[in-house]
Amino acid sequence: MKKVILAVLALSFVSTMGFAQGMSQDVRDHSIGEVKLNFLNTILLGSVELGYEHFIARDQSISLEGHFNDRFGYVSTSDGRDFNATSLQVAYNFYFDSPTQGQMYLFPFFKYRFGDFTESVGQSTPLVTDLNSAILGLGAGYKWVFNEQFAMGPYASIARGFGSEVGDRFSAIEFKAGFSIGYRF
Repeated sequence: MKKVILAVLALSFVSTMGFAQGMSQDVRDHSIGEVKLNFLNTILLGSVELGYEHFIARDQSISLEGHFNDRFGYVSTSDGRDFNATSLQVAYNFYFDSPTQGQMYLFPFFKYRFGDFTESVGQSTPLVTDLNSAILGLGAGYKWVFNEQFAMGPYASIARGFGSEVGDRFSAIEFKAGFSIGYRF
């Protein structure tokens, strides 16, 4: 598991550095990085989703996100049910040109979730589901950019998880949505 995480991180770092070397003058004249927070899921679920997006062209970027206190989709947790999971996600974003300050984008992604789900409702011993799994998905969103520095917008994604224990307890298909706020520099 650690080898997979390290390999994904190393691959994203090397590809980001390689693309940065070949960046066009058009990209260098504008923002090349964005830090962002999905504040909707922080409010609704208590899941903190922080990310960094690196633009390799005006219409393409690579993003890396950490999802802390991650949950499977929008499964509710009541007394006796607790998610203890963290995820790392790498995505490649394709932006569509628009004459306005907003842009629609698509992003295929790879996500790796590690942790567990504990359920002790009506049980003498808690049931623990191992959430370690690889997830592949596709998402779409819309971003408004103000003064070429502040970006915000909604997005949604659908993904397929490849963990057998997770698939037994939850669905193999996972839907997520959010509203992110970012700062470009």
